[in-house]
Amino acid sequence: MLCDAHCHFFSARYLELLTHGTPAAVDGDAATLVSAKLGWDPPGTPEALADRWIAELDRHHVGRAALIASIPGDEASVSTAVARHPSRLVGFFMFNPAPGNVRARLDPLLADRTLRAVALFPAMHRYRLDDPAVVDVFEAAQAAGAAVFVHCGVLTVGVRKRLGLPSPFDLRLGDPLAVAAVAARYPGVPVILPHFGAGMLREALMAAAQCPNVHLDTSSSNSWIAYHPGLTLEAVFRQALAVAGPERLLFGTDSSFFPRGWHTAVHDSQAAALAAANATLDARTRIMGGNFDRLFPVA
Repeated sequence: MLCDAHCHFFSARYLELLTHGTPAAVDGDAATLVSAKLGWDPPGTPEALADRWIAELDRHHVGRAALIASIPGDEASVSTAVARHPSRLVGFFMFNPAPGNVRARLDPLLADRTLRAVALFPAMHRYRLDDPAVVDVFEAAQAAGAAVFVHCGVLTVGVRKRLGLPSPFDLRLGDPLAVAAVAARYPGVPVILPHFGAGMLREALMAAAQCPNVHLDTSSSNSWIAYHPGLTLEAVFRQALAVAGPERLLFGTDSSFFPRGWHTAVHDSQAAALAAANATLDARTRIMGGNFDRLFPVA
């Protein structure tokens, strides 16, 4: 069964929080007006957006997908979507541990198991991955049976660029080796590094080699390959299969907004790269859905 381990749930609340207090802010219905600026369809209610995602997944024969609440404070939107379609959707959410008081803020979000992965963006929120607050995140994830998703390497947020919002990200903070230092202490916590490490493939593979709980997601166009002369997506898959094995790769598209919907071109390019890398049927089955189902079984 095809599963997508990396989609963004760009809810009305997300657009409100993203633009609040910025030059892109609008008076009135922020979700509708900001969507118009971007050329997107207004997301509507979380229930309506969840239903649209399900229809889109059905259209492309995708069985299940992870939806990420892509700004701190929008957890309720994804929780609502997952509660509406619990057998099809898995909830991830962005969390910033830098302000501290991590367990008091995080434990309630994980309590009912609707949200099953904590998404960390250290370059965006400007904290070190060896900070004690990150250890608290792993403690909370371990207690709740949740995963930790850590964005490393290059970080660009297309919607921020289109709205003219600044992105003062510190890429030095997104080092997969720093993730490995924490992940090794919590072997029971699944750790997901998206985009093959987003330009830090070598370090991501080193982290996976050291820590059996480190997984790589394959999502997006992987445009970071341009930073590695001569590297191809086929070669990336070959290296990842050789080091991490097929059981620790998770297919994803990085789909996000409508009307574009599910990113078919990303799927097709990855399927072609896997075929060119001579991945076995068993490996392809694991990567394209089996591993996701194992990490996030239907409740």
